[in-house]
Amino acid sequence: MKIGGKIKISFNAPVILGFFFLCLGAYILNSIFPGDWINRTFFCVYRAPLWDPFTYIRFFGHVLGHANWDHFLGNMMLLLVVGPIMEEKYGSMNMLFVILVTALITGLVQFIFFPGSALLGASGIVFMLILMSAFVNFKDGEIPVTLILVALFYIGGQIYQGIASHDNVSQLTHIIGGLSGSGFGYIMNKNKMNKY
Repeated sequence: MKIGGKIKISFNAPVILGFFFLCLGAYILNSIFPGDWINRTFFCVYRAPLWDPFTYIRFFGHVLGHANWDHFLGNMMLLLVVGPIMEEKYGSMNMLFVILVTALITGLVQFIFFPGSALLGASGIVFMLILMSAFVNFKDGEIPVTLILVALFYIGGQIYQGIASHDNVSQLTHIIGGLSGSGFGYIMNKNKMNKY
């Protein structure tokens, strides 16, 4: 769409923007219905019977739900800053794949190992994107200092917070997301280097 004949607005990162709008839709739906019914039914993973079809939806859907506006805004700001850069570098299909795999891994870990609690939010996806971004300038045989610093501050910080504080934030989800991002970033950069 052109504005004034010179400026063009483009849908530059369809997967990241689609993910954003799904999260926004989930937040609005949960705000409309009282008692967090929408989040508990679709956008929050917890130990539930395997015969319940919503259990499988929640393995992926938990990354779309958010507890409140601050939770939503914090995750979406980082998603919209880092996500489009990663989608441009790695492609939309790869981005969709890594989001789905990271959602499934964090959902399964929550379901299997933490039966007494629930998980929702896109922070695992955001941490995956942050650590993946550290691999942008990765070269074979070299470890970028930026990768070391990002890993130290983000993953190290989450390990420390998990030990030192007892809040409702799932540091393990952040760590799993970060490790996923590191793994995907390494593999995708290695594959790109092997093509040349």
